[in-house]
Formats: sequence, structure tokens, C-alpha cells
Amino acid sequence: MFRDRVIAWGARLGLALFRAMPLAAASDFGGWLGRHLGPLFKVHQIAARNLARAMPELSEEQRKTVLRGMWDNLGRVVGEYAHLADINIDAKDEPGSVVVTGLEHFEQLRASGKPVIFISAHFGNWEVMSLVASRHGFPLVHVYRAANNPFVEEILQELRKPVGGRHIPKGTEAARELIRALKRTEYLGMLVDQKLNNGIAVPFFGRDAMTTPAPAEFALKAECPVVMAHVERLGGARFRVVIDKPIHFENTGDRERDVYNAMLLINRTIEGWIRQRPDHWFWVHKRWPKGS
Repeated sequence: MFRDRVIAWGARLGLALFRAMPLAAASDFGGWLGRHLGPLFKVHQIAARNLARAMPELSEEQRKTVLRGMWDNLGRVVGEYAHLADINIDAKDEPGSVVVTGLEHFEQLRASGKPVIFISAHFGNWEVMSLVASRHGFPLVHVYRAANNPFVEEILQELRKPVGGRHIPKGTEAARELIRALKRTEYLGMLVDQKLNNGIAVPFFGRDAMTTPAPAEFALKAECPVVMAHVERLGGARFRVVIDKPIHFENTGDRERDVYNAMLLINRTIEGWIRQRPDHWFWVHKRWPKGS
């Protein structure tokens, strides 16, 4: 317990430092820390191995550039967490500005009167997508993995307040609460690019990856649209949110096959984002089984 408190105190001190800086400086300093400290962690080797296997067409120098960019992005995300309330939707060319493409789809979704499932990945600064959705009348219901340290978890809850919506910790009750949210015509936000041990095997960069079937199962059960969206970093603390056209998964009556095909489409879409900007993705995650 004492160790947990010490870690939380350190986290609060770091956040106070980032808050004392303007947003642009906090993002830049976070990026500097990421570039210099990230490669020292053991997970850097996981990231290097994942990248080499997923994109073997890249040269060694290109992979080094991607990994350096990944650490820069992750460091910036940390620095920007202290300034989520300062990010300006639809502002132009200033720190914290966000340009949104695909806003017309929001009007289509609102007019449908149906619940919606927004799907994204740990790509760019993924929290910006939730900000955009909330500020355009789509507060998202998220399921997330609670921190093991309860004091750090308290800090994370404080940081996420500007994002809006609701955050539900993973557990036996989470799936039931998501189903209830869909019945209330609410909007779900799901990051689906991480390994789920009891998921289904779906190709991702040409190798089977254990993938959550939940988005497909929920969408098919509720007969609701799914929207793929991602956040691109335009430079520093400036972003572009890309909202794709709503899609409806095919429902043939063969639920197992329909779920698989839906998650295959999702994985291919996320893979496409990553191939365009590989430095934006969370390569440090153990996405594939050992030896795959």
C-alpha cells in the first residue's frame, strides 16, 4: 500500500509539472522524454519484434524511425493528458487544435435514433476521439482496464473528466452494462486493438491475433451501426480526427461466421491506419501469441 501511494505521489508530481506548462510545451516535453527514455524499457524489444514481423518490408533504419516516432507519440499523449480540457475542436493551426473530417456522419447517426458503437485503436492520441464525440452530442460509454494501483486509478479518473461520457471498469458486470446502454440508445466507445486471451483468432498483419468479438456481437444483437474512427497527429499537439461512414455488419443468421467477418473487417481497417502511420500505434503491446 505504501508503495502504491509513493507511485501515485510521483504521478501527481509529474502531472503537476505538465500542467504548469502550456499545452504545446507539455506535449513537446513528453515527446522528448518518450524518445529518450522509451528505448531503455524492456518493452522496446517487444515493439521492435512486433514491427519487424508485421512490416518486414521496412528497412532496419525505417523501423528505428518508426519506433522513435512511437515513443515520441506516447510521450506526447502522457503530457497531453494534463491538458485534455484545453484541446479545441475545429480550431485551426494552434496548439490543441483538432480538425474533424466526417462530421456529416454524426447528423446521419443522430437522425437514425439508434445506438451507435464507435470503434478505434490506441492510435495517435486516442482520447481526442472521445472529446470530439462528446462535444458533438455523442458522449461515449467506455469499458477500460482499471489500474492495479487504486491511487493511480483515482488520478486517471480525474484526468478523463474532460472527455465526458462514462467509464466502466472491465469485469463480469461490464458486458451487462454495455447491453443496457445500447437498450437506452446510448453510444459505446471501444478500443479493440489489444489481445484478448479468450477472444477469437482473427488475422491482423497476416497473423492470427486473439481479438475481442464484443463489437460485432453487440452490433448484431442491437442491429445498430458501427463507426470506425481514428486520430492522426498533425504535428505537436495538433490533431485530425477521421470519422468513417457508418457500417452495418452482415447478418446472415450464421452468428459465428458473421462475428468473424465483422471483426476481420475491423482488424483490416485498423491495419490500414497503422500501415499509413506506423509511428502512431502502440507496438509495445503483446498483440500476437508467442512464436507466431
